[in-house]
Amino acid sequence: MKLFKLCVVAVAVLTLATAGVAMAGETLQAVKKRGELIAGVNGGVFGFSMPDEKGVWRGLDVDTARAIAAAVFGDANKVKFVPLTAVQRLPALQAKEIDVLCRNTTQTLTRSTANGLNFTHVNYYDGQGFLVWKRLRVSSAIDLHGATVCVLPGTTTEMNAADFFRANGIKWKPVVIEQTAELSKAYFSGRCDVLTSDMSQLAAHRSVAPNPDEHVLLPQIISKEPLCPVVRHGDDEWYDIVNWTVMALINAE
Repeated sequence: MKLFKLCVVAVAVLTLATAGVAMAGETLQAVKKRGELIAGVNGGVFGFSMPDEKGVWRGLDVDTARAIAAAVFGDANKVKFVPLTAVQRLPALQAKEIDVLCRNTTQTLTRSTANGLNFTHVNYYDGQGFLVWKRLRVSSAIDLHGATVCVLPGTTTEMNAADFFRANGIKWKPVVIEQTAELSKAYFSGRCDVLTSDMSQLAAHRSVAPNPDEHVLLPQIISKEPLCPVVRHGDDEWYDIVNWTVMALINAE
């Protein structure tokens, strides 16, 4: 079914990618000359972007990148996946190390303006929450006084957590770890009491935990996280290709 959907996208969007070849934008020219799309992904979130046991990339963000490759080349396999941390992802896009960022990234005003980025249509609406050890007997985030909290640096997640704890007068100790995979390892090894991230990521982390039943997702959702692929400002043609690919995928669903 996934391959069928990618074929649908290729047919629906290929015209967009090739109609303006005579006046092709900088990014499309670079991608075609190289012969493959370079997509920045997470690399450590089950269901979004993560290699399976055979090393094959799987997940929503991976399929989105493959669809873009199908739109440009008519071949969903002409894509190179580059795993990036939350700190690395935006600089890598700005420095043209990647062509598109398909990595559970929240659309924000600052990123759209000061960072010079364009966000496509949202392909996943999320919200930030908390994953805790069941043994703590905590049923609400309000009860996390004095907790150690694993969090990724340079993210809206870090800022949202700080705002939430400050607004509710809760003392907390952040444990900042850059790599997503290392972050979850730190939590599951008992280095911190709480893991905070988008609810989809928390559910993904719990699903591959050594003992999933030992962990609880708290009911509070403390933010709105519209996630979508990202490209650089200044290349309208490339934005159109990526954006309409996302919309074609949504329509295919």
